[in-house]
Amino acid sequence: MKDLIIVGAGGFGRELLQWIKDINKVNKTWTIKGFIDDNSNALADLQCDYEVIGSIKKWEPNYNEVYACAIANPGIKENIVALLKSKGASFESIIHPKAIIGDHNRIGEGLIAYPNSCITANVVIGDFVTLLSSGIGHDAKVGDYSTISSYCDITGGVKIGKRVFLGSHVTIVPGRKIGDDAFLGAGSVVVTHIKEKTKVMGNPAKKILF
Repeated sequence: MKDLIIVGAGGFGRELLQWIKDINKVNKTWTIKGFIDDNSNALADLQCDYEVIGSIKKWEPNYNEVYACAIANPGIKENIVALLKSKGASFESIIHPKAIIGDHNRIGEGLIAYPNSCITANVVIGDFVTLLSSGIGHDAKVGDYSTISSYCDITGGVKIGKRVFLGSHVTIVPGRKIGDDAFLGAGSVVVTHIKEKTKVMGNPAKKILF
């Protein structure tokens, strides 16, 4: 059985720890070793079953270790994954038992799927996508390193680029395209295509500067 290390000891990391423990309750899959984080005090004054066992920058992977990525920011996620993979790290997909994964989907490496998340039919999911408790409709596509927060509605045929961040309660109407590195603020209702590197918010979603 492989040793599992969670990359990132923030709130996302502690949530991911719970989902890993839930998976182990159903089928003992990993031996959890703890977190790596460049902030050694990330868990200070917090109740947690495991500790920060080292920094990300200095960590040297062991042959029996696998990793789960708990970094929400898409750009930072990509950089950290690249760093660890350059040292030989291997990443796991963490799919909660209460996630729904339909047939005939293509799913990349390192998916994180929270409880009550849903990937329906003929969906393409890139590498290191983070899917909180949200649904992805038929024929949609989500690019590498994108993060979809909870209670989002990604409807049929939507195309989401690489390194896109969706805040909670985002709705994207069918067939819309979201460019690489876009940021969709919480509660946005997207009715048009969104260009790359654009930040939007509102109903209907409009470009914002911040």
